[in-house]
This record gives sequence, C-alpha cells and structure tokens, in this order.
Amino acid sequence: MRAQKIAVGEGDVAVDLHPFVRKYNDGRIERILRSTFVPASEDPAASRGVATRDVIIDQRNGVSARLFLPSIGAAARDTDDGRLPVVVYIHGGSFCTESAFCRTYYRYATSLASRAGALVVSVEYRLAPEHPVPAAHDDAWAALRWVASLSDPWLASYADPSRTFVAGDSAGGHIAYRTAVCASHEGDYGIDIEGLIILHPFFWGADMLPSESAWDGDSVIKPQTVAKLWPFVTSGQAGNDDPWINPSVEEITSLTCRRALVAVAEKDFLRDRGRLLAARMRSCAWAGSDNVTLVESDGEDHGFHLYNPLRATSRKLMDAIVQFINQSTTSSPWPASVLPELHECSPMGACKGKVSKAHPLLSVPSRPYQGVFLNGPYLRAWLGPSAMEIKSALRVGPDKAPEKGLGLFTAWAKPNNFRASKGPLSAIVSRSTMAKNFF
Repeated sequence: MRAQKIAVGEGDVAVDLHPFVRKYNDGRIERILRSTFVPASEDPAASRGVATRDVIIDQRNGVSARLFLPSIGAAARDTDDGRLPVVVYIHGGSFCTESAFCRTYYRYATSLASRAGALVVSVEYRLAPEHPVPAAHDDAWAALRWVASLSDPWLASYADPSRTFVAGDSAGGHIAYRTAVCASHEGDYGIDIEGLIILHPFFWGADMLPSESAWDGDSVIKPQTVAKLWPFVTSGQAGNDDPWINPSVEEITSLTCRRALVAVAEKDFLRDRGRLLAARMRSCAWAGSDNVTLVESDGEDHGFHLYNPLRATSRKLMDAIVQFINQSTTSSPWPASVLPELHECSPMGACKGKVSKAHPLLSVPSRPYQGVFLNGPYLRAWLGPSAMEIKSALRVGPDKAPEKGLGLFTAWAKPNNFRASKGPLSAIVSRSTMAKNFF
C-alpha cells in the first residue's frame, strides 16, 4: 500500500476524502490509497500453490475479475468429487479506490484460496466518482451471475455451485450485502448463496451509533470523512438517510442465503454498524440459532487484516473465515475436547479455571448463548429500537474488561485477541453488568 502525495494549493480541493481520494476544482481525481499492480500467473508455483487468471465478465462496461485456483489435490481433500467452494470476493476502498489486481488484494485472495481450498473470484468493479454508485453494485451482481453460469472453464471444472459464498471488506462488504439482497429478490436467476462473509462493513446513517459518536480520534478513518462519502460516491443523488447505506430491518430479514459471518474490529468506529447488521440478521428465516456468526478482533482497527496479514489477530480472523467456508451447517465448530469445559462454565463463576490457556478459543460455540441483560450509563445512552437490538446482545469469549467497558468477563484468562459468537450478538457494556439465563 502506498499513499500518493502531491502539492495541494489552498482552495484547489473540491472534496477531500483523505486517506482515500480527493477531487479538485478542475475535475481531477487523486486516488491516495493505492497499492501496486500484480500480474496474474497460471503457474501455481509462482504464488504459494495458487494459479491466477484474469477474465472479462462484461465487455460493454469493462467488468472483469481475477480467478484464484488452489492446487486441486490439497484443496479438494474433503470432497468426493474434487469440486471446490466458490468465493466471490469484492474488494474495499470506499467505492473509489483499490483494485482486484493490486498487491493488497492479490495477497489476501491468494491466502484465502490457499487456506480455504476455495476458488476465489475477485471482482474488478468500476470506481466512483467517474462511475457513481450503483455502478459497483451492478458489476458485482453481474459477476455473481457470471459465476453461477459456470461458463468459465475453471468454474466448469472445479466449482461447486451449491457452495457459493459472497464476501467483501469495508465498502466491498457493503456491496457483498447488496449483492446478496439482489440474489434474494431476483429468483429467476436461481442463484443459491451458501454464505455471506462481511468484514468491517461500511454502512452509515443520518444518526450516529455510540461507537461513532464516542470516537476518540485514533482511527484509520474519521466519522467526518465517512459522513461525506455516500453523497460523493453517488454523485449527490443520495444522502446518509438512503436505505441503500442504512438498510431496513425488513430488507435484511429478506435475505435468503443460508449462513452469514460478520467481522468487526474494536478500534473501528464503524463496528456498531456491523454488530447491528448481524443482530438484525438473526431475524432471518434461515438464521436459527447457529447460522449467524459475529467475529470481533480486540485492539484492531478497520481493515487491519489486509495490511498486517501475519499479525496474530489477522490469522485468527482468517481461521474463522476458513472454518466458516468449510463448515457444514450440521457440524460442530468446536473441538470435542473443548465443548464440555466450555459448557460447564457459568457467567458468575467465570469458568472457575475450567478452560486452560492450552486451549485458545479460536472459534464459536456449537449452541447459542442466550438472554444477557446489561446495565450501565454507556448503555443508557442508547435510544430507539436500534439501540435495543444491540443492548440485548452478548459478547462471548475469554476476556478481561478494558477501561472503556468493552468486555463482559473479568476472571477469564486472555490467550489471544480474538472473539467469536454465534447466538445473540455483541454489545458495548460497562463494568456494571448483570447476566441472566446464560445457558
């Protein structure tokens, strides 16, 4: 990743969305956040056993994609027919920068394909402001339909269409969500999405959530920047009250994919948007008690896993995604040796030493945690129905409550900076908490 710096005269800038993009009064567009182009190679030895190839999806508007095919022998180890799950991946960059062909996303998609044993289709969509939203969404939807057609030889030979996932980070997480909505409403195409994977998603609204209004200034992006982004990328056609950027409960619950994973980061002021999305997904007909996973990364900011892939928290997040892709809806995501110890824990006993540091909690419990009610001044700041949805949620994991009150338990050991939850989802809590009906 590199930030492009040029001399800027006072009064020259029409719109400044640093660190992403600037638009000048003369119409020039400066993309600040960029990383270098990496060419594709069909030789798997050139990139950790993953072959890559670029394809044109739609000649009319230039939509293209890069395919990442892992070595088939290892990737198909758990399948009878040698077919692989397919991940349609949509990169982030505030709708206006970055690329499926750049170093950042080449590296990430390669790792995802290799670790998950999946055929990854990384979508190169048109960028705003030259191509205002919904151009990016149209391109992602076209890419998903193209994948479902199996018209590409790699897809025809290796893809398992019954295991199709739509994934994305940041703005790409938003586009992934909207693509899944489109697939849910456009039944004529017969597209079956097994899972939706949304990492640090960009959603917004006319009213700020607590993590946004309580922002302390230490973050990659600023609330003031985000507040200007949606009007900019839509060419002034929509404001922050637009249901596309602030989806309704009814739309979210209309999703027809079978599973979902939402990841948020503690220092990302957008984290409550992700939590709220996950909480509302729990009302989907398919959600049940096990099919919505929320992953939280302590001490990390927006998009940390892309720029620090070797960090322990980045690896834990990748572990969760890989497991989500390869997990059947009926299998237990916890090792059998951990489950008895976990379920002997009580909220007030704080495990009583049952879970040892030798068993880092890397994934999610196999049955839901329920009915946690939290009190404190931080929660009393919440107003309205959206507040109540997150107020009644739970954060699960071995954790010590930090200064800002972002943890539930105080007596558990803390083996890593990773938490995951299936069942009722995470909340901001004060040190004064009360739990009821934990199991």
